[in-house]
Amino acid sequence: MLKVDNIKKKFTKLTKKKEHIEFYANNGISLEANDREIIGILGPNGAGKTTLLRIIAGILEPTSGSVSFDGLNYQDNETEIKKNIAYLSGNTKIYNTLSSYELLHMCADIYGVEKKDIEPRIMEIAKILNMESFLYNRIGSLSTGQTQRVNIARCLIHNPKYYILDEATSGLDIISSEIILRFIKEEKKKGKTILYSTHYMEEAENICDRVIMINKGCIIAEGTPDNIKKDTGTTNLRDAFFKLIEGDNHEE
Repeated sequence: MLKVDNIKKKFTKLTKKKEHIEFYANNGISLEANDREIIGILGPNGAGKTTLLRIIAGILEPTSGSVSFDGLNYQDNETEIKKNIAYLSGNTKIYNTLSSYELLHMCADIYGVEKKDIEPRIMEIAKILNMESFLYNRIGSLSTGQTQRVNIARCLIHNPKYYILDEATSGLDIISSEIILRFIKEEKKKGKTILYSTHYMEEAENICDRVIMINKGCIIAEGTPDNIKKDTGTTNLRDAFFKLIEGDNHEE
C-alpha cells in the first residue's frame, strides 16, 4: 500500500514588484492507494499534481508530511523504495543518439536486472508496448508517440510494483494513447498500483478505480468516478470538477 499523509510543500515566488511571496503547491494532501488499483490525480495546470507526484517519487522533499510504501519511508529505505517504483514525468528527456534497445539495456543495468534476464525482459516489453518495429531505431528518429512508449518502457524494465505516471498520454495520437492505456490496465491486473495524473477527464473516467481532484494544492473531491458524478449531480468528471469549484477563481 502507498500512503501519503498530510503532505505540504511550500515554495517562494518573486512577484513583478520584486516581493518574495510564500505559497503552498500542496497543502495538506493525504491519500492511500492499494494493490491492483489505478488512482487518477486530476486537476488543471498549476493545481499541484506534478509537485505531489515528485514528492511521492522521492524527487522532492515535502515541507511536512510523509510518504510510505508498504510501511517503508524514504528516510530509512530510499534505495529499496526506488527499486520498486517507476516515475514518468511529462517532460522527461532521453538520449536521442541511442536506440530504444540500447536505452533499455542501459536502464536494466542501472536497476541491477540480472544479465540473463535483460534480453527476455526487453523483448517482453517491446511486445507489450508494440515497439518491435522500431526497437533498434535511433530514438531521435522516432515520432512523439513512439518516444513516449520508449519512455514508459524504461520505467518498467525492472518490473516495479508502483507506477507514478504524470501526463503519460499528453499530446499523443489516438493509437499511441490507446496502447499506453491498455498497458496501464494490464499492469493493474498483475497487481500493480498506479498513480495516473492527467488533465484528460474522459480518459481518467475510463481507466481509474478512484480519482482525486486537486485545485490550488488541496483535494476538493475523492472517490469513484460514479460517486463523484452522483455527488455533484453531473454526468461526467469535467462537469463535476467545474461544479466543485463554482465561485472559486481557479486561475493561478
